[in-house]
Amino acid sequence: MPDSESTPPVPHRRRPRYAGKNPRRFEDKYKELNPDRYAADVAKVLAAGKTPAGSHRPIMVAEILTVLALQPGELAVDCTLGFGGHARELLARLAPGGRLIGLDVDPVEHPKTTGRLRAAGWGEEVFTAVRSNFAGLPKVLGELGLAGVDAILADLGVSSMQLDDPARGFTFKTDSPLDLRLNPSRAPSAAEWLTRVSAAALATALTENSDEPHAELLARELSARRDKAPLTRTLQLAESIRAILQQHQPRHDSSLDDDCVRRVFQAIRIAVNDEFGALDMFLRHLPACLKPGGRVAILTFHSGEDRRVKHAFREGVREGIYAATNDEIIRAGPDERRANPRSSSAKLRWAVRA
Repeated sequence: MPDSESTPPVPHRRRPRYAGKNPRRFEDKYKELNPDRYAADVAKVLAAGKTPAGSHRPIMVAEILTVLALQPGELAVDCTLGFGGHARELLARLAPGGRLIGLDVDPVEHPKTTGRLRAAGWGEEVFTAVRSNFAGLPKVLGELGLAGVDAILADLGVSSMQLDDPARGFTFKTDSPLDLRLNPSRAPSAAEWLTRVSAAALATALTENSDEPHAELLARELSARRDKAPLTRTLQLAESIRAILQQHQPRHDSSLDDDCVRRVFQAIRIAVNDEFGALDMFLRHLPACLKPGGRVAILTFHSGEDRRVKHAFREGVREGIYAATNDEIIRAGPDERRANPRSSSAKLRWAVRA
């Protein structure tokens, strides 16, 4: 007879069904979110020119490796670890004897990526994970007892994992909390920022952070709506933007409304995370973090980012801080742009320490 004290078997539970042939919600994409188990299905997603949910495809890998010209035994920093795609390639070229330091401010994704790299065989002796904004690179190197490194990579902006996950509030495709923080533990969220920002400051952010042509109108009307009811949801903000344009710009092309929504979300995200301030600090201290002859490569996805990098590198060459930089930006090739549309806006600049 069975033991009456034994634990009863756990009944089999079917995976919840979803409407349609393929899951649409991020949480339902169980195959893409489990790539080790469903490798063939993930390969189909990649072949279709899409990025699997919860992952990120590294951009311009070959071009970055050419620029950084890594050698075995060198010391390098990946300032924006993300999903770890670039880091894997850098580690392979630093071996044997080299070391990579991986920084990322995101407390959600950083431990996941660290775990994947550890599982791939990159131990503490060759890969050091540090949760930090790249603006804190001088402090990180100081705490590690390092005077400088041979190569630095910074891939700016947000990762696909952050954009795709509705819980992070980066997308207006789903109804989610309006967050937009790269570091969710650091206040304020986008919703909190919108409750306190003045109409004038909002207009400035929309203009400087995303070149929004309707900045004054949107800032004025969003502030008025915010005073009546706080803007706390992604769809609520997106629908408010569309409604303002339809009311005050009746002859505008409504098919372009989503472009306007994207610009507003981008502008608020940059402001909430102080992305330009962090980049300015990083560029200011960057030369001191490189050994003589050290190389740096920076990927940007925004004209404001690229402008700052270009000016810093060119001014550094004029002052003799850098020995060289590229005159023309490097872009992803046509094959990569077709395979990964998110690479289309990427710009790569490099410099070599004098």
